[in-house]
Amino acid sequence: MSVGNAPTPRLTDREDIAKRLLRGSAKASFDPLVEIDWEAPLEDLWGMRPERVSLYGTHLWDRLSEDERRELSRLEMASTMATGIWFETILMQMLVRHAYHNDPTSLHVQYAYTEIADECRHTVMFAKAIERLGSHAYRLDPVAHVLGNFFKAIAHGPLIFAGALFVEEILDQLQREMIDDESIEPVVRATSRIHVIEEARHIRYAREEFHRDWVRRGPVDRAYSRLVLGLVTYYATTRLIHARVYERIGLDPREAQRAARRNTRFIDSKTELSRKVVRTLDTAGAVSGLGRYFWRKAGLLGR
Repeated sequence: MSVGNAPTPRLTDREDIAKRLLRGSAKASFDPLVEIDWEAPLEDLWGMRPERVSLYGTHLWDRLSEDERRELSRLEMASTMATGIWFETILMQMLVRHAYHNDPTSLHVQYAYTEIADECRHTVMFAKAIERLGSHAYRLDPVAHVLGNFFKAIAHGPLIFAGALFVEEILDQLQREMIDDESIEPVVRATSRIHVIEEARHIRYAREEFHRDWVRRGPVDRAYSRLVLGLVTYYATTRLIHARVYERIGLDPREAQRAARRNTRFIDSKTELSRKVVRTLDTAGAVSGLGRYFWRKAGLLGR
């Protein structure tokens, strides 16, 4: 069976893959409260690689001192983690609803519950990391907050797992490059290491479930899913950096947001980080129509 001209990836038996994922969870799961030294002081290092910072290469970047650039990188990393908490909270609720409608004695549903437990720990981990980076989990704007509420209430199979894939894959790509980079703050490297190891299982689960559900959907359902997914990716991506971050380092937030939005290097960075998930979803036919407009508007399909 195929979607459009794209062949459907070969899927592993649902219970077989759940068995493997549960075994992996038993062997390599972490308690961030124990694994990470939360009392260690910051070392005045980068929160992310400078080329990933939203203002990198702009006239505003040129105005900042090296200390201010590092501080901005830490605040942007904290803001990205806060957006991650927002979406992981949505994801946990969607997974609970998914489990509610399925057999709890199946390994598939038992892995869903295992992933929910992982995400609970990740949320606490990110919250503590935000504090250690000297920032706050700034509340999203009312539109994004309401849309998040709406999405978690109406999302069905392919939207649940496509949305999960989008957020998890982008964070995974960002964090993988920082784990062994000694110019990055140790608390960021430690949280990245735990998240990358555990999210690898979540990504496998989401990818298989997305494809399994997507091929069963009719044209109207797919068109609806493409549009909603485009909106979700747009709002998640454009809310990564809160305006208060720029204010914290003495920049005019509106001017900084405009500069970031128009920054070709930032657009290229987002495109690079999302390339893998875009390829997965686009090959399936899930990035097209009006939904594709929102992917491009978010800076995820290049310039």
